[in-house]
Amino acid sequence: MKRGFYIGRFQPYHNGHQSVLEHIAHEVDEIVIGIGSAQLSHMTDNPFMAGERVLMITRALASLGCPFYVIPIEDIQRNALWVAHVRSMTPPFDLCYSSNPLVMQLFKEAGIRVQSPEMYERETLSGTEIRRRMLTDEPWKSLVPPEVIQVLDEIDGVGRLRQISRGDQ
Repeated sequence: MKRGFYIGRFQPYHNGHQSVLEHIAHEVDEIVIGIGSAQLSHMTDNPFMAGERVLMITRALASLGCPFYVIPIEDIQRNALWVAHVRSMTPPFDLCYSSNPLVMQLFKEAGIRVQSPEMYERETLSGTEIRRRMLTDEPWKSLVPPEVIQVLDEIDGVGRLRQISRGDQ
């Protein structure tokens, strides 16, 4: 059994994440997906709650064809202990998939093999760019799976983002 770990904030989950996970699904028997910074929500950079991100991911990956687990992981603010924290919250895994330099370094130092997946259309497929487009009423729906649009509609995610980005009036 080969199990891979992939972590992101998924604010929101988008087609870049989907592409990476579809690629990973061909390399492993199971995927552990960590929702990083799970404690953060209702902020311009982190507008969605962990449970909402779980919905986005599980719905978008329903037909992935590879078993997966989605696990919220709160920040602990101690990088030297972070990998142990992640491992205490997840099923055992053999390798970590990440392109984040800090995440890669921390897992390497912990003796866990790291693979850096190729990023898909990174210029436009980033949570920062998608949130920016939501705030400026630019087209963004083509950048996320249809299931994510459905979740965002259900929770009025764009309305929430616009409200919290206004600050005090």
